[in-house]
Amino acid sequence: MSEEVNKTVYSEDYDDGFADFFEKIKSNSQYDSEKIKSAYDLAHDAHKNQRRRSGEPYIMHPVAVAKILFQLGMDNECIISALLHDVVEDTQYTIDDIKERFGAEVALLVDGVTKLGQISLSTREEVQSENIRKMFIAMNEDVRVIIIKLCDRLHNMRTLEHMPEYKQKEKSLETLEIYAPIAHRLGIRPIKEELEDLAIYYLDPIAYREIEKNLSMKKEQGEKFLSETKSEISDRITSLMKNAEITSRVKSVHGIFRKVYIKGKNFEQIFDIYAVRIIVDSVIDCYNALGIVHDMYKPLPGRFKDYISMPKPNMYQSLHTTVLSKSGVPFEVQIRTWEMHRTAEYGIAAHWKYKLGKGSKDNIDSHLEWIHRMVEAGNDIESPEELVTTIKGNLSIDEVYVFTPRGDVKCLPKGATIIDFAYAIHSEVGNKMIGAKVNGKIVNLDYKVKTGEIAEILTSNQPGKGPSRDWLNIVTTGEARSKIRSWFKKEKREENIQRGKSDIDREFKRNFIRLDSENYDKFITKIAERQHCSTADDFYAAIGYGGIAISRLMPGIKDEYNRNWKPKDDILPKPSDVSNVRNVKNETKSTDGIIVEGIDNCLIKIARCCSPIPGEEIIGFINRGTGLTIHRRGCANVPVDISLSPEPQRWVNAHWDSSAKIEAISTLDVYAIDRDGVVLDITAKMANSHVKIHSINARPINDGNCRTTMTITVNSKEHLDSIEKTLRKIDSVYHIERSTD
Repeated sequence: MSEEVNKTVYSEDYDDGFADFFEKIKSNSQYDSEKIKSAYDLAHDAHKNQRRRSGEPYIMHPVAVAKILFQLGMDNECIISALLHDVVEDTQYTIDDIKERFGAEVALLVDGVTKLGQISLSTREEVQSENIRKMFIAMNEDVRVIIIKLCDRLHNMRTLEHMPEYKQKEKSLETLEIYAPIAHRLGIRPIKEELEDLAIYYLDPIAYREIEKNLSMKKEQGEKFLSETKSEISDRITSLMKNAEITSRVKSVHGIFRKVYIKGKNFEQIFDIYAVRIIVDSVIDCYNALGIVHDMYKPLPGRFKDYISMPKPNMYQSLHTTVLSKSGVPFEVQIRTWEMHRTAEYGIAAHWKYKLGKGSKDNIDSHLEWIHRMVEAGNDIESPEELVTTIKGNLSIDEVYVFTPRGDVKCLPKGATIIDFAYAIHSEVGNKMIGAKVNGKIVNLDYKVKTGEIAEILTSNQPGKGPSRDWLNIVTTGEARSKIRSWFKKEKREENIQRGKSDIDREFKRNFIRLDSENYDKFITKIAERQHCSTADDFYAAIGYGGIAISRLMPGIKDEYNRNWKPKDDILPKPSDVSNVRNVKNETKSTDGIIVEGIDNCLIKIARCCSPIPGEEIIGFINRGTGLTIHRRGCANVPVDISLSPEPQRWVNAHWDSSAKIEAISTLDVYAIDRDGVVLDITAKMANSHVKIHSINARPINDGNCRTTMTITVNSKEHLDSIEKTLRKIDSVYHIERSTD
């Protein structure tokens, strides 16, 4: 969107595709063609001097998004909003202008889709979390917001080749973790699968090409197999059922990717690469068709799923069975009615496509309860990083279905615990929980529930009984975590304040932040305001109940302290009374590129436990008879509070001499998917960056991964960061960390 805009001259005769699209609009009585043309004219004028990175006029993008929505059968307001969705973000027009010209409904949709580019936020995580938070709030008001957003993201992904590589990967990861799962939750299968495939194309092009190659090699035999199988099934089904249709499909690239590269299966172990779909008139016909298929082919044990009697949360209904063909090839058969098929293809959008309007709002709302729950969970999360993590977890495509003793079904993300299940029933059930049974047997509170299990929550009405703080480390869903924190926030405020103060004091001592009482209060108030807390006590309480993670704020707090609050005389005790260290002076001079306060010409060595490098905060420790050892400030061997250490006088302030040219040794562990040439790629990148390698060792580890350990020369923390950034660009590299002895 806005990052794709370049100012240039617009060519009036450029075909943006609207003319042909408008003819289809005029031929459909569902749409107000005059209003849609008016919206196009406004967007055309607003974007007239803008181009996308591809060089195309920017108006191509909103027109393309409107076309996708038209194909989904979305209503008049959606088409208009799609044409205008970037006008407020990228041009001089405001939401009020949109509201005055096209009404409040269109203005709401446009505002919901508009990103928060104008708001000043400090980190990328804050920007992303605020965008997502606003999007879910808008979805809560009108689900059409996210349908427009999905179509917007789909067209951006289709044209992603024009973006820089880092943007391709950034957008693709966000698409895979946020937008594709939302499309899945809404049941819009074609958009979900295309988003996933496009994301994998940019995130792991090698795997994508390998899957395509495997599919291509089997294309001819696959097409022949599906054709023959469809013909066999059609001969039996159509003679018994009227209006039945037999179709086929090949599994999406991302679907294969998840099973091969994430679940570790071989290509030959995927039983649903090929699938045949049987569409019939009634539910009775579905089960009759299932019997015919099982009579024709041998069903594989444990591979039958009845989503008709137990629909998925996204309204998907179908019978799934995997059978073995007469030639020994396994394939999946999906059996559904025509109405189920429309819902499976279009999900929530089917309410607009097939009901010529907004459909039954009550029926729609019943399937969107998850949006309401996610908004509620997000309201109690102050940390932007945690909000994004929570939403990603809640949008997990892998789900489990667990029964209550009364037969109600609760859908949870795969990996959810029995505590998550308790809070999914009701917040009071979770808060009063003292134990649980699964299939009649007592289980631990960290037990992970599985599909088909019957879970019973044991509760207590004892006064003062409530959840444990340890549960926050056990639960996996944002809903459960939010409800636990809400309980502590409401019931234990004074305890939270004291706990928060204690956590801050500990972190301040660990990071050498020292302030007198007056400046301390001012400093804390400033931090609290930045975290949108009204008072310092609100800030302490938020830390105490887990709403804010103080450890995540510390880099920014420490930077603020060093720049604006650190006392000039804030130095550690001088080691003047320590024997075996000679030449103690008031002035300081550089020794081997390190300046030690109060010491000159002392033997200095670098601690192997943390291997500090120029640019990092350091501290010295006086060793009796052997000189001084330099540690990183955050080293595990450096006490959090020097004054409480056994011999505080042996710790001395030190820093790197900025005027000296220093080279240091650092060791990196580079983790990657094990493939031919990965070590060669690493050494080539280092050679191209003129990095001196002292040693390198590569070895396989678990699950098809490998670790390459190399010792290199660096001249600063910035230099090391640059090297790590270069290494992350290598295909299959997924993690880098510094190695210490």
